[in-house]
Amino acid sequence: MPPVDATRPAPNDVQGHPPIQCEDCESALHSRDDSVSFLLLDQLTIPIIGCGNHVDQFVSICELTTTGRVDVIEHRPAGGIRCPSCQLAHYNLHQPVIPIQTGAVALMACSQHQTEVLNRFQSGLETQQQLTSSIDTSL
Repeated sequence: MPPVDATRPAPNDVQGHPPIQCEDCESALHSRDDSVSFLLLDQLTIPIIGCGNHVDQFVSICELTTTGRVDVIEHRPAGGIRCPSCQLAHYNLHQPVIPIQTGAVALMACSQHQTEVLNRFQSGLETQQQLTSSIDTSL
């Protein structure tokens, strides 16, 4: 087997994203409308794409940043998507994805709401790390 050239991107590396090792996530991100779920986070309703396992992991991390409940539904919500800009947002392969372990999720939202949810996810990761590190030190 020839050595890997680290200066050349991998064939499935799209626009600088790390390759997605989860085949279900990869399939979901390429199938577009077939695998869209809806993230309900506080007042936000945002379409989300990814495999069920990685979407669930994303949701559990975001749930650490709210006093309410975070849900994912598999059907279009009765109230629709409230933000007009999010209604117009569509996923494309050049859109950033949020890596989660070996998979990834994509949010089909306006840039403001993408940033808001990404910040919540980052805060959730920090909270999760603090919780797990405090458990590790107490043992």
